[in-house]
Amino acid sequence: MPAVNHVLCGLAANPVLPAELVDRLIAVADPDIAQDLAGREDLGRAQVLALVSRVPECAVRLVHEGRLTEADIDPVTRPDAALALLGEGGGDPRWARLLAGDPDRVRREKLAACPRLPPDVVEALVADTDVGVVAELALWAGQDATVRLAAHPHTEVRRAVAANEATPPVLLAALLTGAGLPAARRCPVCDQEEIPFAHDRECPRPDCDLPPGARCGGSHESAVHEIQEAALRNPATPAEAVAGFVDHPSALLRWVLAARPGLSSEVTARLVADPLPGVREDLAANPAADGTVLRALSGDPSAQVRRAVAHHPDVPLDVLLQVAGKTRVGPTLLPRIATASPAEVEELARSSDPAARMLLAQRRDLPARIRDALAADADARVAKPLATDPGLSEGQLHAMVDRHGSRVAAKVAANPNTPATLLEAITRHGKAARKALREVARHPRATATALLACLADEQGRIRAAGHPALPPQVLLELLDDADWQVVEAAAGNPSLPRAAMEDLVNRLSPEPGSPSSHS
Repeated sequence: MPAVNHVLCGLAANPVLPAELVDRLIAVADPDIAQDLAGREDLGRAQVLALVSRVPECAVRLVHEGRLTEADIDPVTRPDAALALLGEGGGDPRWARLLAGDPDRVRREKLAACPRLPPDVVEALVADTDVGVVAELALWAGQDATVRLAAHPHTEVRRAVAANEATPPVLLAALLTGAGLPAARRCPVCDQEEIPFAHDRECPRPDCDLPPGARCGGSHESAVHEIQEAALRNPATPAEAVAGFVDHPSALLRWVLAARPGLSSEVTARLVADPLPGVREDLAANPAADGTVLRALSGDPSAQVRRAVAHHPDVPLDVLLQVAGKTRVGPTLLPRIATASPAEVEELARSSDPAARMLLAQRRDLPARIRDALAADADARVAKPLATDPGLSEGQLHAMVDRHGSRVAAKVAANPNTPATLLEAITRHGKAARKALREVARHPRATATALLACLADEQGRIRAAGHPALPPQVLLELLDDADWQVVEAAAGNPSLPRAAMEDLVNRLSPEPGSPSSHS
């Protein structure tokens, strides 16, 4: 496989690459370069067609980008592009009829996932000899097809029906228990193994595609479990049908149940005592969890459960503050804080607990008086989340860095209003402020001086290489960098001189028709 030319890939994505150089790259494009060219917004119609002719594989992306239409695609020579357009809801219905008979199973599977298929195509796919094709259809088809496929003899098809939200609720309930449906005759295990068979979780066979623990003793046990899991995840499955799984011996099924919306208070009350922390965590994140449930889970021994309680939009404020005082809830605006009333905002701002003030500092709609008080807070944990607030003045941002140093430097560097002089000062904070270099490197106000300092950090170097304020001479040097991401970013930098672009294309792209170019 030829090596990727990262300079040409970067140039192909450069937004200011002249049209004549775009044409040159199209003429010599390989699949990697073509993918970058296909993402350009300035491609003309002639260029799009030339690119597809040169590298047919990029047609799918061009379809998704809206650059190829039905008139541009021949389903016989470009079946994958035709499938992509059918998948977008376009294309000629006759394409679907043609592709339904494609000998490539993968293409028929992709067709089965397309919307608005003609009825005769659906019939052909229902009767397909490949279970994977039928299962894909069952996953996306409308109600009429799901009614027919719910009794399919293969469990893979039934599992897909159980996951399809178009499946009638009464059938989803039946798939949970098997009641009223004929017994399935095949599953992935008995398709390929003599039963009874239990798949070793440490299976040494490199070509084995059975999931760990898969088993079949004649009743397709693991496959039935997967059907039940799919039905429990399906929001269209009736609440009364899923309630019976609250004490199921399968921890996975109880876990899935805990995340379902619309659970009754009886079910949530029983799940609070579930022995599996993951079940309690998903219950704490469930919109169905009320204040009573959240209060009961706020003292959970699992930090993940308590964190989920804190992120619940309906958690009582006193419960939230209790949890935040002993649990790391993450650097984000919590839903309950976002909807706090003016009186609650005042209460949080006056709190003696830094954790409460820190939660409030995530908001960006605070009254100026409260915002300014939090910006001047003596505790860096409070000032840090506020440092990205675009309402802060340059003086406040300077004061934050002077007061708290590297503890707030990265957040200050991410503030869109941070002045260039402060960005430069942040880069001089030394090793402790190294994380801030990545923010400086993508800041629109970053100067050449600041960007040069960012080159010392691995991630900062990649971002700085694409920054238009980086000096052209440095860009040229970065084209030879050992990191391919730096090379592509530098080649894609809009500040790269036009003369350099022309020279690179002349030196690195073979002339069309030469031995090193594609035919």
